[in-house]
Amino acid sequence: MKLVIIRHGDPDYKNDSLTPKGEVEAALMAKWLKNQKVDAVYSSPLGRAQKTCLAAQKEMGFSFETLPWLCEFPAKIFSPTKHKRTIPWDLMPSFFAKRPLLSDNNRWLEDPLFSYTDMKEQYETVKKGLEELLAKHGYVRDGKIFRPVRRNRDVVVLFCHFGVLSVILSVLTEFSPYVFWQYFCALPTSVTTLATEEREEGICVFRCIGFGDVSHLALGGEEPSFAARFRETVDSDERAIVPDAKP
Repeated sequence: MKLVIIRHGDPDYKNDSLTPKGEVEAALMAKWLKNQKVDAVYSSPLGRAQKTCLAAQKEMGFSFETLPWLCEFPAKIFSPTKHKRTIPWDLMPSFFAKRPLLSDNNRWLEDPLFSYTDMKEQYETVKKGLEELLAKHGYVRDGKIFRPVRRNRDVVVLFCHFGVLSVILSVLTEFSPYVFWQYFCALPTSVTTLATEEREEGICVFRCIGFGDVSHLALGGEEPSFAARFRETVDSDERAIVPDAKP
């Protein structure tokens, strides 16, 4: 089985939609997906993910199911730089570096940053939703592994967001989500693929065989948008601060 996770196109956060560039990106992604094997499709309920999914539906004619837990990860923390409640990722590196618990795969939820927040509950919501979906498609969680109750080569596609993508990867790898939130960046319409590996009979893991692929944009002559990235050097005019909107 393969799990293909697609981030929405370049976002218009104000209207929870896509920018004109995002619509071009979504169309190029749809043309790429049309040539792939697809057995089931699920989408976040948010507008920017729905519009990206609908671009592919227009090309392929598939039906899809909307899953509430695929929405952008809703947990909030008190921002140490903005002095208000905000998204839990994109912490300033100097702040993140002083909090080793956040990188600890077993203890990250113990960080005081999550005091009086619903971080644990929201993480468990995504974990429960993902494991129920995988069980529906034949793979049941058993501790650190999955049991194939119905072996298959199905391709399951999820249209969602960077924040929740990182949580999905965290659930499947048992790494802290901050490993993905702070050190990885999935650009708009990027494709992340995980495949089951059953090297021992009856024992599976989901292994990442591709992260953040935007080759469909290159094939269409479209530069990837900068959304979710920050400036490469401090003297540049590129995006420098964390936005109030969710990636």
